[in-house]
Amino acid sequence: MSTKSSWSPSLSRRRFLVSSASLAALGAAGSVLPGGVTRAFAADNSKEVLSASHWGAFYGKVEDGRFVSLRPWDKDPFPNQAVHGVQDVVYNAARIKYPMVRRAYLENGPKAERDSRGSGDFVKVSWDQALDLVAKEVKRLQDEEGPWAIYTGTYGWQSSGRANNSQAMLKKLMNLTGGAVFSTGDYSKGALAGIMPYIMGQIDAEGPQTSYLSILENTDQIVFWACDPWKNNRIAYSPPDHGEHLFFDELKKKNEMKKLFINPIRGELCKATDGEWLASRPHADIPLALGICHALLTEDLYDKDFIENYTYGFETFADYLMGKGWDKIEKTPEWAAEQCEVPADKIRELARSFVAGRTMLVSGWTPQRQQHGEQWPWMFITLACMVGQIGLPGGGFCQRYHLDNPGAPQSNGPALGSAVNPGKRTENKEWPDENGAKTIPCARIVDMLENPGKEFEHNGETHIYPDVKMTYWTGGNPFHHHQDRNRMRKAWKKFDTVVIQDYQWTATARFADIVLPATTTSERNDIDRIGSVANKAILRMAKIIDPVFEARNDYDIFTELADRLGVKDQFTEGKSEQDMIKGIYEQAKEMAARKNVEMPDFDDFWDKGIVEFEVPEENLRRVKYADFREDPLMNMMPTATGKIEIYSKTIEKMSYDDCPPHPSWIEPAEWLGQKDKTYPVHLSSNHPDWRMHSQLCSTKVREIYAIAGREPCLINTEDAAERGIKDGDIVRVFNGRGQILAGAKVSDDIRRSVIQVQEGAWYDPDDVSDPNTLCKYGDPNVLTLDIGTSRLAQATSAHTCMVQFEKYTGEVPEVTAFVAPAAAE
Repeated sequence: MSTKSSWSPSLSRRRFLVSSASLAALGAAGSVLPGGVTRAFAADNSKEVLSASHWGAFYGKVEDGRFVSLRPWDKDPFPNQAVHGVQDVVYNAARIKYPMVRRAYLENGPKAERDSRGSGDFVKVSWDQALDLVAKEVKRLQDEEGPWAIYTGTYGWQSSGRANNSQAMLKKLMNLTGGAVFSTGDYSKGALAGIMPYIMGQIDAEGPQTSYLSILENTDQIVFWACDPWKNNRIAYSPPDHGEHLFFDELKKKNEMKKLFINPIRGELCKATDGEWLASRPHADIPLALGICHALLTEDLYDKDFIENYTYGFETFADYLMGKGWDKIEKTPEWAAEQCEVPADKIRELARSFVAGRTMLVSGWTPQRQQHGEQWPWMFITLACMVGQIGLPGGGFCQRYHLDNPGAPQSNGPALGSAVNPGKRTENKEWPDENGAKTIPCARIVDMLENPGKEFEHNGETHIYPDVKMTYWTGGNPFHHHQDRNRMRKAWKKFDTVVIQDYQWTATARFADIVLPATTTSERNDIDRIGSVANKAILRMAKIIDPVFEARNDYDIFTELADRLGVKDQFTEGKSEQDMIKGIYEQAKEMAARKNVEMPDFDDFWDKGIVEFEVPEENLRRVKYADFREDPLMNMMPTATGKIEIYSKTIEKMSYDDCPPHPSWIEPAEWLGQKDKTYPVHLSSNHPDWRMHSQLCSTKVREIYAIAGREPCLINTEDAAERGIKDGDIVRVFNGRGQILAGAKVSDDIRRSVIQVQEGAWYDPDDVSDPNTLCKYGDPNVLTLDIGTSRLAQATSAHTCMVQFEKYTGEVPEVTAFVAPAAAE
């Protein structure tokens, strides 16, 4: 019987919603600032300007035209300390101040040697000279080769704001001039996004999820599997509202609700709620789940009605559990215990507890960022199907509570669109199939560079890698988010020309030929919403200061390039930056009117700085898939069978040996269960505590977490003692792919034979001429494996990574990643 919460609707509304008074206060704070649609909000003397970021809304303080400090929005219930980096990034030593060109490229153009990329040998040039070089190379390749010779780079979280989407601008410009090779998918949830359409007919891990209030009122046990919502909800693509911490506060008080955390690392939420920590073996989540499913099956505990009426293909999966499937192995709890190092009796206990009351299963994305990563989301949902609580209040599963506060009640406000539509390719030239694919999976860029003209399989189809000669990259940092850095460095030399448009000297910029300095969000106007899911308000992101040094807005840069390439009118469509912002707002206002929601005119909005929305009562207790549960015939899943597909005939027809047609355990290339113990330690490179991937790594925020001036390396107490390592020591982490230095943080919050170096640490090579050079700061992707999850999704396998580590006793090199190359000063 489910435990009921003492929360009343009025209390939930007070706690979970930003009240009208609170939002009015924020609006009033904005209204004291200079108004007017076209006037820049760069203040004179001393004033505060309302704006926002991936880390939250804030007031930027300006004195005599300089952005001197900021404070979080006072209605943020859990401000992220990292937001202070938004100010620091404007002026810090890693700021790109001027257009720069690598000396060898300036002298010899696309035929220049590539070995000096990364050495910092740049020459300052004028904007005209830099833009002329870029336009000349785009024209050359479009004329002499074709659009398949230009790669626009992959996605990235880039900067907050809906008008200044530099990636969409780049794609639009390229499409207007003949096209380019684009990328699909992402590094975050690529395997999940690849497999979920076959299971649920949709990606699932997006948008609103079962509400927190539904959990607090109905859930007897919540299981956080390989995720830490406390940490990851600190940031969001749209400015976060941080309302999930109100849920966490209530979760702490729910002593009668069991909280289980299955994770090799004991995270902050586990400690804050006094949850049970089950320190399972990395890469063995699927065997653990299979053992639970076996117990549910053999003890006749699974929900037969749900399986029969809501799922397809269970019989084949049940045969697999019993050893009658393709691998002839029975997935008993004893077998699972050998793989995951969780006792068989505990596995049976978990199975029984999952069905004893209302259970919410919560998964993170880490287990799908590994070889055969498609299998985890499939296995996770299959387990939830056997438990049988999908669509019930407080039960079922969720694959997104770690990001965007998705359990928050959603307002009645309109969606907020974007200003730039990349459009379709202007077909100035035919694109024969033999010249390669128009898009590639984003995690396969190095494969593309190494294998032009070679076939590759993806999602049931066969494609050819194009022969790219140039890349133009903006709004992303591939020398952070791609794997196997030394292999990547070598493949990067395949490019004739590398253009990077950014505001910081990331490693990607250092490995460029042409560097174009862009503005930060603090130096331009934009618009966004607070709360990716809650959609609490639409916010004016006012320009805090004028652009510093020679930085230009992305829109202005692309407009200049469009002019040189003869497509300026088509690119701008006669619109200014402020026109685009107004267009986004007016579109939202029209949508709101159709929902009978009032919004002020744009000029009034721009004066006040914010427009807030109400939350309908019916949104407080949202239950995902409730309609499907109530009537699976009238509300069928958008799959081939209309049901949740535990077995997929479509995937079966693909005949992929690395992605069977039902959830399966396939031993990865590297993991703790392997016989070869050359590298006996699993590397966890999960999301950082205080950054947004690699953003803000160069700022003073680093002072919160850096150890010995380097990225922290979390080490189990016993593992550290065996190696003579103590807190604050510098350690060398290495394997056959590379080596890094990091600062030791010794703790009992990580299981043995696992270390953690969080992703996003800036790459800092000691000697770019050395193919196995030491990374002085601690980029874990120097060590990670660069293979596709499978031929289905071709996503990243970053978490399939074994290493060794030791106390570093050599001469300690200086970290130089966070200062501009000497010539750039």
